[in-house]
Amino acid sequence: MIIEPKIRGFICTTAHPTGCATNVQRQIDHVVVKGEIPTGPRRVLVLGCSTGYGLASRIVTTFGSNADTVGVSFEKPPAENKTASAGWYNNRAFEQRAKAAGRVAVTVEGDAFSDAIKAEAIAAIRENLGQVDMIVYSLASPVRTDPKTGETYRSAIKPFGAPVEAKTLNTATGEVSQVVIEPATEEEAAATVKVMGGEDWQLWIAALSEAGVLADGFTTLNYTYLGSELTWPIYHKGTLGVAKADLDRAAGEIRGQFGDSSAYVVALKAVVTQASSAIPVVPLYGTLLLKVMAEMGLGEGTIEQIDRLFRAKLADPVVDEAHRIRVDDWELSDTVQAEMIRRWPLLSTETLPDLADLKTYRAEFLKLFGFGLGGVDYSLDVDPREV
Repeated sequence: MIIEPKIRGFICTTAHPTGCATNVQRQIDHVVVKGEIPTGPRRVLVLGCSTGYGLASRIVTTFGSNADTVGVSFEKPPAENKTASAGWYNNRAFEQRAKAAGRVAVTVEGDAFSDAIKAEAIAAIRENLGQVDMIVYSLASPVRTDPKTGETYRSAIKPFGAPVEAKTLNTATGEVSQVVIEPATEEEAAATVKVMGGEDWQLWIAALSEAGVLADGFTTLNYTYLGSELTWPIYHKGTLGVAKADLDRAAGEIRGQFGDSSAYVVALKAVVTQASSAIPVVPLYGTLLLKVMAEMGLGEGTIEQIDRLFRAKLADPVVDEAHRIRVDDWELSDTVQAEMIRRWPLLSTETLPDLADLKTYRAEFLKLFGFGLGGVDYSLDVDPREV
């Protein structure tokens, strides 16, 4: 079949196997060119390993510090006339390249929130790594079923207290408009914490500890996004902010049990992801940020962020007042944010092409699914089951 992007709302329902493999290889090349990371971990568990920051973490540790890895992700396999999810192809491409480089790469596919997948991942660690010295928690899901109670929770990305009116962007049409977002209920806020807070992170660390597969002096990282004042009404001061604050609570409790260097929340910059495309205001902020940071020579994608984290931030961590490691420092610098704040009120459908970079935003979005990458012949007939 000829595989083309099919976009419905903020979701691309197809993925290109060759394009995904090319995207994985380009990230590997970035790390290899940068050279070895001598202080990096050697045995790594990545939860949410198939896309975005989780995939980048697996690539950086494998090809930067020669790590062996176990990854966990929940992906859709292909059928005869239907593509797999992009993450499914990414996992296969990564595994092939890691094994060719002489590294162990085992992927467990299933619901990382479940006790069954925790047990399967622990068995894979025992068999292939023995123990892990780093655990990266990079799960991004709108739904979680509590393994203890069986109750399912859905996150709600909303403000608190009163409705918020803000600018937003239709990335398909390029239209900038005003949107009114109704406030969350207490139940929605609590559900968002259950899905996106620190509870499952702690359950993973507890399960790994009880199984004896945590190495002495291990470190665990949990990725978050704090954002600037332009997104705070929806993000930092809304339901997401409460969930993110729960990550700080969880990190503190893990450190209380295992030591001061055992757990860090890592604040990363805004990048183009499928999840962020669904959040009001964020796509407009993202198109503007792409333009401003590129003009200042500070542009970073996912692999660049994670490479900088492992190469420059983790050997001797410097933390903020909440004990977080900050890799959003370039995005939130006074220079970048001053220009973002200057341009924000000027944004409209008419001014968007001059002030922001929707073209690059769209291109980066399609690359997540293996489309729009140079060197790939998208006119070829492809069997979606072959990788």
